[in-house]
Amino acid sequence: MMVSKTKHKSIINKLKDNKLVSDDLLVLVNNMSLEDIIALKLELSSKIIKNRMYGFDVWRNSKYIVQEAILKFSISATESKKDAARFLGLDYLSFVKLVKKFKIQDFFDRKGF
Repeated sequence: MMVSKTKHKSIINKLKDNKLVSDDLLVLVNNMSLEDIIALKLELSSKIIKNRMYGFDVWRNSKYIVQEAILKFSISATESKKDAARFLGLDYLSFVKLVKKFKIQDFFDRKGF
């Protein structure tokens, strides 16, 4: 079985290529806690819809949002999918199923957002 390499997959590079982040923003984000970043994103998102997030169960969906982010990070931070699975403490088959479920490969493969 051939192991897919993930060495050249970078979330930062993808976001920079799509002009969604700058080096200045990355410095600011680096100085924030993950909890503050999540709260900031939720506040920004809710302002767009005038604080009416009714129907979107933030609490129950937060588990899936965090899992998707961790999957993306594991692929970005390791050299292969097997390494990413080990990093997360998952067997390879479970990891592959989660990558398919969350469409992680599509995120890295598609141009733009």
